[in-house]
Amino acid sequence: MDWSNDKRHIVSSSQDGKVIVWDGFTTNKEHAITMPTTWVMACAYAPSNNMIACGGLDNKCTVFPLSFDEDIMGRKRPVATHTSYMSCCTFLRSDNLVLTGSGDSTCAIWDVESGQMIQSFHGHVGDVFSLDVPKADTSNIFISGGADKHVLVWDIRTGHCVQSFEGHEADVNTVRFHPSGDAFASGSDDATCRLFDLRADRQVSLYTKESIIFPVNGVDFSAS
Repeated sequence: MDWSNDKRHIVSSSQDGKVIVWDGFTTNKEHAITMPTTWVMACAYAPSNNMIACGGLDNKCTVFPLSFDEDIMGRKRPVATHTSYMSCCTFLRSDNLVLTGSGDSTCAIWDVESGQMIQSFHGHVGDVFSLDVPKADTSNIFISGGADKHVLVWDIRTGHCVQSFEGHEADVNTVRFHPSGDAFASGSDDATCRLFDLRADRQVSLYTKESIIFPVNGVDFSAS
């Protein structure tokens, strides 16, 4: 799921093959989109709040403009095609670029208008499960986590991996930048969360509890 920048609307995806846009204040459904796949694995709101991106087992990322006056399905725009399932996606600084991660072990940046790949990122040796970009518009990096138990830091301009972080003992399911952009948290099938510092190039905290034995599928930082 993903929150819109207006802090009111939510987009969610599910194994029922649907993507739903919700009003977080009223809990009403504003849009319900049936996708051509039984499992929609990822969804994201555009910075303008006027469109969403989603995809999953269809190996594609599709963008839908949100409008009550027009047929959403008639205006859908296929943007990205991977050679395996699309596991995660997010808009990159504007409505014009989408960043995706896939079971084909790659991440890629796509032009929404043309559907052309702008940059691909190769370095994981297993499925990519998660990615995140810093909140700062001037940042030129993003992070990705995957089945190889690593979190990689990528330079958007060159396509190269510039840092690699290890420590998890199983798949890295989720990653999230700290609001400062200087650190990130990760969650894994090993039932732990970890905090890594980009400047120190190392893990700084481990969060675990003996009674928690299930995978961690989501992490985030509080606004404070």
